Amino acid sequence: MATPSPTLEPGLVIAGHGRHVWVETPDGRRLICHPRGKKSQTVVGDRVLWQASEDEGTIEKVEPRRNLFYRQDEIRTKSFAANLDQVLILIAAEPEFSESQLSRALIAAEAEHITPIIALNKSDLVEPFGRAWQRMAVYRDMGYAILPMALKPRGNTTPNTEHHLDAVMAGKTTLVLGPSGSGKSTLINRLIPNAQVLTNAISTALNSGKHTTTSTTLYWVDAAKTTAVIDSPGFQEFGLNHIEPMHLASLMPDIKAHAADCKFYNCSHLHEPGCGVIAAVQPTSEGFSAPSPRQISANRYKIYSNLFAELSQKRY
Repeated sequence: MATPSPTLEPGLVIAGHGRHVWVETPDGRRLICHPRGKKSQTVVGDRVLWQASEDEGTIEKVEPRRNLFYRQDEIRTKSFAANLDQVLILIAAEPEFSESQLSRALIAAEAEHITPIIALNKSDLVEPFGRAWQRMAVYRDMGYAILPMALKPRGNTTPNTEHHLDAVMAGKTTLVLGPSGSGKSTLINRLIPNAQVLTNAISTALNSGKHTTTSTTLYWVDAAKTTAVIDSPGFQEFGLNHIEPMHLASLMPDIKAHAADCKFYNCSHLHEPGCGVIAAVQPTSEGFSAPSPRQISANRYKIYSNLFAELSQKRY
């Protein structure tokens, strides 16, 4: 008589620590699961099939992903979040944000066909915000959505998101990113008031001790579990090493807009004669001067050049 096949149950990976992941079932149960074999292939946001083993479970299969995000540490590129609808990149008028970091996040989103939304916090700081908003003109010209926000305004003014962030996120799974000082913790705590309680429960369950900001966690925003937020640190450490250098231009809209004007089809846009990209770069000038929609800012072109060199070096 044939042995019956073990029953596999569906689940969603909502957190992880090392080789352990926390899986939520469709009926709301949560349990620790381990990958079968030595290497863990699961990331937060994965839909999985798991098999019960005593009071825990074993991941038997990871369902096909719609997309996958990577992060980079000093040694290697690692995947960390999957099945996203959009990425919310939170930056602030003060301290001054890094356009290089912002560009890396946008490129990572473009590479996986994920909609990026840029939120510029601290709109209550009039002069710094005015300067930052002017810097963002380049990104508005590229078609990116940019939302002004004031998460912790000065005085007794009611905190606001001005563009109804709740409506933007409703019914979707959103990865929230932001460097130190951008207000990301404030935003997460506003969206999910019990975030720290859940985080502590996950840390205890996974035996990871005191929670640190090195883990990625999925939180439900609404009781119906239709809107999810994934919180992850390491804004500046995006893993782009899986991107071919010659593919980089197609992931930067302002560069891509002029790539068809190049004399050579395999132009790197760095030194070739007859390059449409180089011809469109705005001359360097003192202070900030927004390029016309038909120009590429000198700073953006520098970011492209540096990333091209970085990606090329990783391959040799």
